[in-house]
Amino acid sequence: MTLTDPDRLYPAEPRQRDLARALYQSVADLPIISPHGHCDPRWFAENDRFPDPAALFVTPDHYVFRMLVSQGVTLPDLGIARTDGGPVEGDPRVIWRRFAENYHLFRGTPSAMWMDHSLEHVFGVTDILGPQTADAIYDQIEAQLATDAFRPRALFERFNIEALATTEGALDDLAWHKMTQDSGWTGRVITTYRPDAVVDPDFEGFADNLVALGQMTGEDTHTWTGYLAAHRARRAVFRDHGATATDHGHPSAVTANLATAEVEALFAKIIAGTFTTHEAEMFRGQMLTEMAKMSLDDGMTMQIHAGCVRNHSAQVFAEFGRDKGFDIPGRTDFVGALQPLLDAVGMEPDLTIILFTLDETTYARELAPLAGAYPALTLGPPWWFFDSYEGIKRFREAVTETCGFYNTAGFNDDTRAFCSIPARHDVSRRSDSAYLAGLVTTGRLREADAFEVSQDLAYTLAKQAYGL
Repeated sequence: MTLTDPDRLYPAEPRQRDLARALYQSVADLPIISPHGHCDPRWFAENDRFPDPAALFVTPDHYVFRMLVSQGVTLPDLGIARTDGGPVEGDPRVIWRRFAENYHLFRGTPSAMWMDHSLEHVFGVTDILGPQTADAIYDQIEAQLATDAFRPRALFERFNIEALATTEGALDDLAWHKMTQDSGWTGRVITTYRPDAVVDPDFEGFADNLVALGQMTGEDTHTWTGYLAAHRARRAVFRDHGATATDHGHPSAVTANLATAEVEALFAKIIAGTFTTHEAEMFRGQMLTEMAKMSLDDGMTMQIHAGCVRNHSAQVFAEFGRDKGFDIPGRTDFVGALQPLLDAVGMEPDLTIILFTLDETTYARELAPLAGAYPALTLGPPWWFFDSYEGIKRFREAVTETCGFYNTAGFNDDTRAFCSIPARHDVSRRSDSAYLAGLVTTGRLREADAFEVSQDLAYTLAKQAYGL
């Protein structure tokens, strides 16, 4: 018995299915470029064994626990730490059993496909996860995690990962990355500069974060020029630790390009804490433009993840903190919001700004026309809720006719769940193969070109977009 259908995600029509299969087989074994994600760099620095199956599959994956929470399982029941240090379930086998008892909730979701792929192709599991098989599968995974072949670096190499980028905040000391680099291991694990905590005035602890930024850089972060100099200094440190990109998770895509006197007056209000909601938004927007200008200087690719209502549940945020499955898509404007930034740097051919959205209605109406015109813009792949077969299909159908394939950035897995990386790339490669097969069989793409595009979507475009 196998958990995964070898022809999964291929079209039902025989000719298209045969071509999709051939296209997929031509890219199935390409190295994985993972240019944006949230794996823990400590895994690769220390190369210790993963603690247990629950810590590998359940507690780091908000796709998993948000579904369980929606059906009444509590975060403490899954071992998710409380901000106040209060009690949570500490027995990983109990957590795994709860997951297995509720695994049916994931039927039809990409999470189930990723999980089944990981169980079968990483750990050799052939039984369906459920209440009756939970302990046996737990023991099978646990036995393998105890071996050197399942340590982080060994899995990294087995997964054929050519490059993996983690994401660290501007105040991170990057000690784990340095430890990895100094170890002599040849696996390429790099960082990404995420400055939200010192860019967003609404971020918790923002005032203290600015002080810390000044202390780290020796710059006066309470002056506009000193503040910008501190960012340049931290970007340089991140570059020294392998970073090729920055990442900006803003509530909207608003940008600004204010005159010096205006931005200094705005910054004074931000420092004093007397800013309005609109002024906070304008400051975030100004910093997107400033970061784009810095990318022109240091060559770092800029990623903008806009339009997510973060920490939608105030209760969950207060009790458990960020990234606990309650970030929700919101309506997003790009055409008007990005114009100040694009007026400043949009025509720069040596700048790469990758746009991500959770508002699919903007693909054909806004994002594809923008990326199809401005040299600096590239479209990121479907993100988060939409990195599925259906999401990838909708993305290709909406944007290809306007901006083609070569104004897009390939695929990234954007995950904290390490063992799902090959599964997610497999879904992307199969989904794109199915789409390309449809173009060929309807006379819109030559077959030889489809094989070239398939290679580009699976490997080349991400490598180019992120300067890897």
